Amino acid sequence: MLEALKEKVYQANLELVKQNLVIYTWGNVSAYDHDTGYVVIKPSGVDYDVMRAKDMVVVDLNGTVIEGDYNPSSDTPTHCVLYSKYPKLNAIVHTHSMWATIFSQAKIPVPVLGTTHADYFHGQIPCTRPLTDKEILKNYEYNTGLVIEETYRSINHTPHDIPGIIVAEHGPFSFGKTPEDAVHNAKVLEEVAKMAYYTVKLNPSIDTINPTLLDKHYLRKHGKNAYYGQKRK
Repeated sequence: MLEALKEKVYQANLELVKQNLVIYTWGNVSAYDHDTGYVVIKPSGVDYDVMRAKDMVVVDLNGTVIEGDYNPSSDTPTHCVLYSKYPKLNAIVHTHSMWATIFSQAKIPVPVLGTTHADYFHGQIPCTRPLTDKEILKNYEYNTGLVIEETYRSINHTPHDIPGIIVAEHGPFSFGKTPEDAVHNAKVLEEVAKMAYYTVKLNPSIDTINPTLLDKHYLRKHGKNAYYGQKRK
């Protein structure tokens, strides 16, 4: 079942390792199949060195295993909540990459300071509020998904125009049109977090990017009249 999508999710998980976004078993990638309504996700705690495409787990949006020999990622409820809240969402990546997680632990968003950031994210990368004790002790992973959706709603954005978010005291999540795209955005999130840290350290009084320049760079790649790159024939 969904063998082609399993292969894509598997390769995207391996790409997390290649891009130095995860060590050990610290991350996961999932993808949503709109035809079946099923999610393909990495198995929980399985080392990347021994994992294979056939080990990817298929679940429904309630997190019930449809196919697979392993338990799905412990973060599966978070992924399922987000696919339910955003029906057009295709892929999700979660890591504990160092620079993005530093912002998570500091409980602050990644400010948009230059065009590298603006090329991918139409604004600062938001940081959620910390979860309450009640949210942690009961349905923790499910509530993590809810606080992500709550944060996007509070800033009038979605994972489609700001395809990355930081969960306070936890780590980053990124989103994409494909598993590969979501990994790409996870890598960019990590790099712009690193650049933002050093920029603020070099100039603590630095202001955020000119909003006109932010719009120009984001929309020339992602707007309805985008002209960046090559047109498909």
